Amino acid sequence: QVQLVESGGGSVQAGGSMRLSCAASGHIFSSYTMTWFRQAAGKEREFVASIRWSTASTDYADSVKGRFTISRDSGKNTVYLQMNSLKPEDTAVYYCAAAWSTNLRSGRRGEEYNDWGQGTQVTVSS
Repeated sequence: QVQLVESGGGSVQAGGSMRLSCAASGHIFSSYTMTWFRQAAGKEREFVASIRWSTASTDYADSVKGRFTISRDSGKNTVYLQMNSLKPEDTAVYYCAAAWSTNLRSGRRGEEYNDWGQGTQVTVSS
């Protein structure tokens, strides 16, 4: 099991930038996939971006493609989500999740992930 702790959330005006971090304790195996999800108030949780630890290959939701960048630092066991050109509709609690890559089918459904962080609030004002 992997323990995940998110940080870096806060408030920003539309058009601004923010970087989220997800620090993992315990061993991150090269066969893991690390993923960011978000959940806005009154809405369902949605996939944001994922990265395969071994290859650093990435996947993005269409709504954030070109604005958000996911990356990882193997030495620090940390995954980052750089968010640029933020919009009010990006306001949500952002969660980091981890799973064995071989256990994933789409990699975009929260039900596929066993390990979750506590979440960090991101608020974008217009």
